[in-house]
Amino acid sequence: MIERIRTIIDKEWAEVFKNKVVLLTVVLLPVIFTVLPLVILSLMRTTMPGSESTDMPAQFAQMCSATASGSDCVQIFIANEFLIFFMIMPIIIPITIAAYSIVGEKTTRSLEPLLATPITTEELLAGKSLAAAIPAVVATYACFIIFILLLPVTGVSAAVQQYVSGPIWLLAVFLAGPLVAILAVNFAIMVSSRVSDPRAAEQVSAILIVPFMALMFGQMAGIILLNVATMLIFCAIIVFLDIVSIVLGAKLFQRETILTKWK
Repeated sequence: MIERIRTIIDKEWAEVFKNKVVLLTVVLLPVIFTVLPLVILSLMRTTMPGSESTDMPAQFAQMCSATASGSDCVQIFIANEFLIFFMIMPIIIPITIAAYSIVGEKTTRSLEPLLATPITTEELLAGKSLAAAIPAVVATYACFIIFILLLPVTGVSAAVQQYVSGPIWLLAVFLAGPLVAILAVNFAIMVSSRVSDPRAAEQVSAILIVPFMALMFGQMAGIILLNVATMLIFCAIIVFLDIVSIVLGAKLFQRETILTKWK
């Protein structure tokens, strides 16, 4: 079983990464999402108001330690908005890969021969899911590590660096990231198995980004406060959605229909 799944993963990577759109998304998007926060935080440092400034949502002040200055709190508030970038990254990358995974094979008619082999539907979907999720998770982890290493270069204080490398960010990147990637992959596979155009599959699957944008704006408005408890609740919800998407995806993927009716 493991060998069959690994074979599918190797096959997917060999075919999918030939597509320039997919390759550009996997490479360019993580770079942008990593460099942009560093640039903005660096620019903020040169234009930051006095250390006693409290020009920020009052609700957010509770996330700062008692010894943190007003400017530190403002930087933490801004940095926390960029946390959403590292949570969106494991959504967009696998969506792009998974959307082309099935629809691309539908257009080239290369999926039917694979389905005619003894491989099970579960092995096929597991291979395709892992082929899309692994690059996303690896890219997210790598970008976060680079972000942490380069953060001191921006000139932010030790309090800000400590917060970014603290439990909230670690939970979001290392726990929520893979869970979100699994959800994105299975949702994209469900969509791509029902449409005939890779771009349409990608656009429909991108609806998963909407809740994260709402989370970003909710933070900016002070309505939502990200803390360890909130992040753990979020992860629990994603685990439930992962299970539902995996079960539903297996049911919606009808190999007999693909073999007999795909044109």
